[in-house]
Amino acid sequence: MATEISEPLLLDSGNSGKSVDGDDGEERIPEWKDQITVRGLAVSAMLGSLFCIITHKLNLTVGIIPSLNVAAGLLGFFFVKSWTGLLSRLGLSVAPFTRQENTVIQTCVVACYGLAFSGGFGSYLIAMDERTYQLIGADYPGNRAADVINPGLGWMIGFLFVVSFLGLFSLVPLRKVMVMDYKLTYPSGTATAMLINSFHTNSGAELAGKQVSCLGKYLSISLSWSCFKWFFSGIGDSCGFDNFPSLGLTLFKNTFYFDFSPTYVGCGLICPHIVNCSVLLGAIISWGFLWPFVSKHAGDWYPADLGSNDFKGLYGYKVFIAISLILGDGLYNLIKIIGITVKEMLNKGSKTSNLPIIMEALDSESSKIVMEQRKRDQIFLKDRIPSWFAASGYLGLAAISTVAIPMLFPPLRWYLVLGSYIIAPALAFCNSYGTGLTDWSLASTYGKIGLFMVASLVGSNGGVVAGLAACGVMMSIVSTAADLMQDFKTGYLTLSSAKSMFVSQLVGTAMGCIIAPLTFWLFWTAFDIGAPDGPYKAPYAVIFREMAILGIEGFSELPKNCLTMCLGFFVAALVINLLRDMSPKKVSQFIPIPMAMAVPFYIGAYFAIDMFVGTVILFIWERINRKDAEDFAGAVASGLICGDGIWTVPSAVLSIFRINPPICMYFGPSTRS
Repeated sequence: MATEISEPLLLDSGNSGKSVDGDDGEERIPEWKDQITVRGLAVSAMLGSLFCIITHKLNLTVGIIPSLNVAAGLLGFFFVKSWTGLLSRLGLSVAPFTRQENTVIQTCVVACYGLAFSGGFGSYLIAMDERTYQLIGADYPGNRAADVINPGLGWMIGFLFVVSFLGLFSLVPLRKVMVMDYKLTYPSGTATAMLINSFHTNSGAELAGKQVSCLGKYLSISLSWSCFKWFFSGIGDSCGFDNFPSLGLTLFKNTFYFDFSPTYVGCGLICPHIVNCSVLLGAIISWGFLWPFVSKHAGDWYPADLGSNDFKGLYGYKVFIAISLILGDGLYNLIKIIGITVKEMLNKGSKTSNLPIIMEALDSESSKIVMEQRKRDQIFLKDRIPSWFAASGYLGLAAISTVAIPMLFPPLRWYLVLGSYIIAPALAFCNSYGTGLTDWSLASTYGKIGLFMVASLVGSNGGVVAGLAACGVMMSIVSTAADLMQDFKTGYLTLSSAKSMFVSQLVGTAMGCIIAPLTFWLFWTAFDIGAPDGPYKAPYAVIFREMAILGIEGFSELPKNCLTMCLGFFVAALVINLLRDMSPKKVSQFIPIPMAMAVPFYIGAYFAIDMFVGTVILFIWERINRKDAEDFAGAVASGLICGDGIWTVPSAVLSIFRINPPICMYFGPSTRS
């Protein structure tokens, strides 16, 4: 948890106070403008494009997005170091690569690919399209043909530019309060700072070189394997290694098989063991027991002759029970985070805070720690971002957005947009504060709350589109605000200027507003997005549209016993979370996470098998050599994910030109001649 990380650990890791080159002189801190370089922005755009592709692929397949912050910092270090090394060998003079520039690159990349998630390309935006409308059914109550807006490159770019910048301005005046006064830990931001600081020491640079070599090795393996798999994937959705019945044909029918995906194995290496085990447990409960049980009641609970994607049949149970688990988990954590926030703020006022604070150092080190603290404070406060600028920016962007969004989505009236922007800063503060304490951003939960509220207010005449668009507005603000505050923490610990952090977030967000839709359009034009039997099912599109319909129509059209089961799983999610928080750590670490359990309920068990393979590999690796596992597991995972992600580009190009794989490798039961 966040409270286990304390700042003195960073002094040795970062080697602060030493020069970047490792000599005994004082490190020269570049001016904020010098921390943002042309080479850095070029690397950021390249990595941002790659990570957007990876995020889209994960969003459109399973909806689980691991943190790629470490890979962003590592690859940024590698590319700039390689470039400066090459120019130096050619006898050209180059500016030194500082940790401040490294931090700017990492911030810019994360801001860029973050929009591939918060932009709704796998959730609320694509939930408006015709395919999702048809999947739910034209005769389904509340699902109107008028509430269909198909993806378009122009309006998606415009929408992102309108909504994505407000979160950056909403909490800028509170950066000193959040980072310096409350000393919020922001565990991911702190870990990223430790990583970047370590790169810019002699020993750290050596380890970083080995990590890059490891990443490149597994990237090549993953890319080659993905290319090899393509030749056997044939035409249609039943060919190739992606449909390999590795556990037998009977289990294959219930989606239990290993599909040889480097991406999912890499996710298993990155995600904590409890997440991977929770996903597998959810797959076993749903596809191993629950869905076969419900299927036996076909003809009683629901008509037996319905199609596999009819919401009045088994498909309805899959979607709504998954929604129940997601909402139960999200609601519990929302209440929990608000409670923690209020409690810690009260404790702060009474000087009994449990927030992470600077631990008292040894007497021999006290002077050094005080000097380091003063230096960080001085640099962080040196380049101020005026409060009037932040307020003016927020008000101006809110005014533009209030006018523009109803033009893009007419059912979402201007006064609903304005109301969202009035309450958004308070929600952004809660989310940023909670993220600083727990490292858990609840942006999607706030988005779902906005979805339900607006859909119910607008009603049947456009409530679906209005709710989905309002979800995007809310998600964008609270997500980018938490990301910015996390980046301020990283900048604070790497002696980077707050102004350079803010500007790099603005630049990265602007890049993301263009790159995220363009890379999504590559998928949209090349693949059959949303096909329930295809590789890109876009599972959350159906879930988000159904949530909007529920906000309007209620639960009257659910299949028999579905509402009872949904309530049971909703309560189960609350109880499981309560047990996780009430139990001792040695017990709670084995209690599953309901949010992770929910994903396979709808998608299937195959990716859970892949992720579990990744977690088993990591578990054995940790037992054999924990130090190597800690140093290189992230690099191996990033290589596997990036290699498979890179192959998506040539695969999409081949699909656009209608070049099909030459072989269909298919498995079926043997028959007697």
